[in-house]
Amino acid sequence: MKAEPTELLRLLDLQGLDTAIEQVKHKASVLPVHQAIADLMKRRTQVGENLIQAKTVLSDLTVTAERAEADVVPVRERLARNQARVDAGEMEAKALSIALDEIVHLKQRVSDLEDAELEAMEAMDRATAQVGQLTESVDTIEQELREQVDARDAQVGELAGQARALGQTRAETAAQINTALVTLYDKIRTRSSGIGVTRFQGRRCGGCGLEATVADYNTYMNAAPDEVIRCAECDRILVR
Repeated sequence: MKAEPTELLRLLDLQGLDTAIEQVKHKASVLPVHQAIADLMKRRTQVGENLIQAKTVLSDLTVTAERAEADVVPVRERLARNQARVDAGEMEAKALSIALDEIVHLKQRVSDLEDAELEAMEAMDRATAQVGQLTESVDTIEQELREQVDARDAQVGELAGQARALGQTRAETAAQINTALVTLYDKIRTRSSGIGVTRFQGRRCGGCGLEATVADYNTYMNAAPDEVIRCAECDRILVR
């Protein structure tokens, strides 16, 4: 393939633009904010699961507290009835004795049930507090996540703008080069780690870094100025 030396120099400019575009894209993909968002999302999932668990515990404790409250009501009512009968003073001695014994038993039963109710209420209060704390944590994480996403979008948007500007310059530069040469360059660049053309300096290829053999060096240097030469080792286009 033939190409004017000026076109080969422009091809180097094109390579520089392609490299710059890839660097911008890479920078956008490795912004620290991406990791910050990933960490926050992981935390949100963990705290969210804890919140669900805490709400389940609270629901169970609420049922337990309501049951404990319901259990003590009929016992209190029976105690009140028995106490009223005793206070009325109309019971025979044997019945009074039985009633007094039952009152003692009912008072103990009420005390036990009230203790259970109080314990259930205290546990429910602790669970309610935990649900509140976890809910607040989720809200805080959500706010931080929104802020980080906004920061990411702003940074990625800025870099995308840079990439578009470089892409426009690339298109203008490519338009000044023979289409066949650009096609060859793009083909080589795709399979050669993004480098399709490089300078040949000090007997070394700037792409693979290998020193040319004597025979290859003579071939490169004896080629016509408009001859497109390729590295014998990596196949990249060489600009002398």
